[in-house]
Amino acid sequence: MTTNQNGNFSTDVSDFLLNCFARSPSWQLSISLPLSLLFLLAMGANGILLITIWTEASLHEPMYYLLSLLSLLDIVLCLTVIPKVLAIFWFDLKSIGFYACFLQMFIMNCFLAMESCTFMVMAYDRYVAICHPLRYPSIITDQFVAKAAIFILARNVISTLPIPILSLRLHYCGRNVIENCICANMSVSRLSCEDVTINRLYQFAGGWTLLGSDLILIFLSYSLILRAVLRLKAEGAMAKALSTCGSHFILILFFSTILLVIVLTHVVKNKVPPDVPVLLNVLHHVIPAALNPIVYGVRTQEIKQGIQRILNRRW
Repeated sequence: MTTNQNGNFSTDVSDFLLNCFARSPSWQLSISLPLSLLFLLAMGANGILLITIWTEASLHEPMYYLLSLLSLLDIVLCLTVIPKVLAIFWFDLKSIGFYACFLQMFIMNCFLAMESCTFMVMAYDRYVAICHPLRYPSIITDQFVAKAAIFILARNVISTLPIPILSLRLHYCGRNVIENCICANMSVSRLSCEDVTINRLYQFAGGWTLLGSDLILIFLSYSLILRAVLRLKAEGAMAKALSTCGSHFILILFFSTILLVIVLTHVVKNKVPPDVPVLLNVLHHVIPAALNPIVYGVRTQEIKQGIQRILNRRW
């Protein structure tokens, strides 16, 4: 890294250009409408879910507070990525400020990790509810949710902050065209004139440590839940328990599957078109955000009833 006399970062680049689908420009027109509809759906559905949980006293419980946190994370991730991508598609506004790019990089990495961590806490919530139902009110309290939120924020801010810092410390000596729709860490770092091995290693190690440990704990929780459910003998108890956990597991499975597909396309990048990982990266910031509130709204009776009561009062 080079610095000037004042010790500030030195660079020959004042902004970056996001070159979306450079090898498949027709994709921009093809996906712009579906992407905008998914964005509106994500914003609207998450907004309705937040309003419902906020206004309905019957939903002021730890499980629904965690759902609110998930919706907030989805909204921030969508707003960080999708409007800029649509501006590129519709108005060819490819430019993004130098520091704005690194801010987007931080928010994407941090909030994605926070979402994974929230799924882990939700899995623990369901584990206690199914495996230790009598102790649930004393374990999963409002104080537990507050502590969990602080842990989610602290762990992921501290863990992901080095990613943009490591990229920002590099010297960018002229090239400023990012072959991506977003300011992904390695897409930006490879434009520098310096060695990016540390960046690559930290991204790899940090990603697998955070997301990998979360997924292991999530599937461990659901394995214990499944074992406990299979032991239930009361009539209808098994169906009720599986229904309670079904929404969580569907979304966690979808979240982890998309991550796995993105990782695999990068591993076999020589065998897939280079724009495919770019497309998957964009979709990963909007599809889960659109699905999360819909799945919970459809499968959770209390949320459906809360939405109906709000609509009845409105009309």
